[in-house]
This record gives sequence, structure tokens and C-alpha cells, in this order.
Amino acid sequence: METQYDYRKFAILYVDDEEKSLKAFARAFGDDFRVFTAINAVEGARIIEEKKAEIAILMTDQKMPGEKGTWLLERTRQIEPRIIRMLVTAYTDFQDAVEAINTGAIYRYVNKPWDPPQLEETLRHAMEFFLVTHERDQLYQEKMSVLRNLMVADRLVSLGLLAAGLSHHIRNALVAVKTFLDLAPMKMQEEKQDPTTVRHPEFWGEYHRSVHLQIDKINNLLKELWMASEKPSLRFADEVKLHEVIAHTTESLKLALAEKGIQIENTIASDLPVLQVDKNKFCRLFELLLRDEIANLPPGSCVTFSAKLLDGPKPEVEIRISDNGPGLPQDAADVLFDPFVVRADAPGEFGINLMACFFIAHHHGGHIEATSEKGKGTQFHLRFPLKPDRDLADLNKNLLQKTRTSDKLWENLASRS
Repeated sequence: METQYDYRKFAILYVDDEEKSLKAFARAFGDDFRVFTAINAVEGARIIEEKKAEIAILMTDQKMPGEKGTWLLERTRQIEPRIIRMLVTAYTDFQDAVEAINTGAIYRYVNKPWDPPQLEETLRHAMEFFLVTHERDQLYQEKMSVLRNLMVADRLVSLGLLAAGLSHHIRNALVAVKTFLDLAPMKMQEEKQDPTTVRHPEFWGEYHRSVHLQIDKINNLLKELWMASEKPSLRFADEVKLHEVIAHTTESLKLALAEKGIQIENTIASDLPVLQVDKNKFCRLFELLLRDEIANLPPGSCVTFSAKLLDGPKPEVEIRISDNGPGLPQDAADVLFDPFVVRADAPGEFGINLMACFFIAHHHGGHIEATSEKGKGTQFHLRFPLKPDRDLADLNKNLLQKTRTSDKLWENLASRS
């Protein structure tokens, strides 16, 4: 009967200190399975380290010079627990097999000398079990990837609405506040002419300037988020060279960079293919990222831009922005693009500018994430297709369906936590 399993998709590693036994194993099973062999446990562990993604089954003798088979089984469980582990023992070593089974180190044990037909059946069953488990894990990862993408899309829709609402209502409210503050100097001037009516004119003058600065800051933050989250054009008609975009951005911020002594290294090759983008938004993304670096890096830091082309059915450009700053704990880097998370390294700053970057990358069919390690700097990783699909720009499509899906999604997640 024709089998549905590809027994050569993954390999079997057989470890034995007897070279004759290794050759016999390869000769007996090499036609039906991919076979790796090792002469001792240490060599076996090295092969596991190098080829763990290719190996389905480890079969090892117990009594060998140096490290024993049980050592290799436990080492393999630490390196790649999905590998099916089998121990070969003589009858006199039966207690070793029992101990290995009781500790969960092995799938089963095989008597030595092994019987080829019986061992072949055992290996087939083990390989089938591995293949089914591997397929299940792949399906699970694919479903989790779809789930994550759906959550990101729902998050973008929700935050897009939030951005539009906040920008409209808060900026309207700030008009009244700003009008009041614009009239305040007139009132303060009147009070200065009559010193009996005001006790601390210097305080009120400084307070007036401070409030104006804060209002301008809020307006600018909302403006950035609104600009990034508004529905973009369905056509990306602008062609840009990435090297030139970074050079132009660096030049536009040279005064702020010089003030903190921050160096920029633009190592992006000038011969990278052009990107089709919405130029204003695309350039704004790198300006916002660089402004964030300027705000949060200590004086004298360095920021490096690099990029490479990723070939494929839909070619992409991968961009990396690295700094040598103090870095962040990874849990802080994970929420770096959330708009209302206070920066641990700059308590006065919120993540709205970085959230705007998140929106801009998404609108171009791209991806942005941050990785960081405390004391070792932060890296922004971005990917952009050379030619975005038109439908990627239609963020508001099926909005009601997305919202309902989001509610159901969070209910499902909560019920499984």
C-alpha cells in the first residue's frame, strides 16, 4: 500500500561507539530513511546542535566511552525537545532504560542487538509520529500568525478611529484654551500697571509660556497621529531612493543632531532599487524615528542605518536602524509603538510619534518592530515591499466586520488564558 508519509523528509541520527554497528545501521535503513551517524555522545550532541531542524529521531547506544547515551538523550531534550529519543541497551543495562523512561528522556528503548525488521517498524512509527506532530505545530504557528495579523489589523482600525476622534475633539477644546491664553497677556499687562492686583507677575508670565508650549506639543502629537492614520491614497505614485531619503532626513535634523552630538552613519547602498511610496508619509516616518532617537539617546551616541534587498515573489527591502544607547528591557521594547505608554528612558515622552510610524509602515504594506537589550542599544527593524498592493491602503474596508471580529477575538483569548 502506498504510504502518505515522506520518511526521508527528516533524518535519523544513530550514535554508537562501534563503527561496525554504525555501518550496519546505515546499510539496513539508508534506502528508506536519511541517516546521520556519530561515533560517541559528544559528536552526537554536536550534530544535534548543527542539524536540529533536520533531525526527527535520535537513537543512541547507552554504554560508550566518555559520556553515556543517557547524557546525550538529556542534552538533546534541552537542545530540541521535539526530537524523538530512543535508547539502545543490552539486557544487562535494562535498568538504564527504565530510568530513562521514568524521567521522560526517551520515547522507547531498543534491545541490543537489534532486529532489523522489528527496528524498521519501530522507526517508521516514530517517524510518522514526528511528522504528524510537526505538521500540527506548523498549522498551529500558521494559525497564530493569522491571529496576530488580525489583532494588528483590528488594533490599527481601533487606533485609527481613536486618532481621528482625539484629534478632532481635543484640538477643538484646545482652541478655547489657547484663546484664553492669548488674552491672558493683556490681562497681565493691566495688572502690571496696577501692582496692587497681582502678587507674582513673573510666575504668571512663565506659567503662560509653559502652558503654550505644552498645548503646541499636544497639537503636534495629535497632528502626527492624525496624519499617519488618515486613509491614504490607493496609489503609491512616488519613487524614492532609500539612501537619499535617509540623507535628506539627516540633513533636515542636523541642528538637533549637532546639539546632542549624535552621529548618523548611513550605510545604505545607493544602488538599491527604488521604492514606490507615498513620499510625504514615507519620509515623515524616518524623521519621526530619528526625532525619537534624538529625544531619548544620551549625548554622543551613534545611529546606524543599513538595508538590504530580499528577493522573492514580492521583493522587499529590509531596513535596520541601530543605536548604541542604553537600550530598554525587552518587555518595554514590545510596547514601544503603543501611543500612551510612557517611555521609561524619557518619562516626559509618550509613544504617539512611534505609533504614527506604525501606521505609516502598515499603510505601505510594510512592517516595523523594535528589539532592545538593556545596556546594548535598540534596533528598529522595518520591511517594505518595492511595490505595495493597492488594497493594502484601504484600512477602513469592512470596518464593522473587523470590529465585531475583534470583540469575539478578545473573548476567545480571555477564555483561554
